[in-house]
Amino acid sequence: MKNRNHVHDLEYEEETRATKPVLTGLLVGGLIGAATALLFAPRSGEETRAELRGKAMEIRDRTAETVKDKVELAKVKASEIKDGVVEKADELRHRGKRVANEQLDRASEAVEAGRKTVQDY
Repeated sequence: MKNRNHVHDLEYEEETRATKPVLTGLLVGGLIGAATALLFAPRSGEETRAELRGKAMEIRDRTAETVKDKVELAKVKASEIKDGVVEKADELRHRGKRVANEQLDRASEAVEAGRKTVQDY
């Protein structure tokens, strides 16, 4: 058991040693890329802010449109479901009336048959 834990610890240390340089490289590369982008940007800060505002408004408008479309779709689906439920309820009501009428007819026939039997005696 002790050997397994020792082997596991060694594997973890190797993974940690291999991961640190990669993460450091990504961080340094990201910082260098950001600094280069700022130094060689073809626009002024005001132009960049204006573009960011424009993009933010564009994204907001697209998001609002998407939400509106999804809400409309949900309303249509809800209406379809409601119509289906109403249709099934009508169907069940008609079926219930038919079954009740059939049962009443059978009961009437049974009562009539009982009267005839009583009259025959």
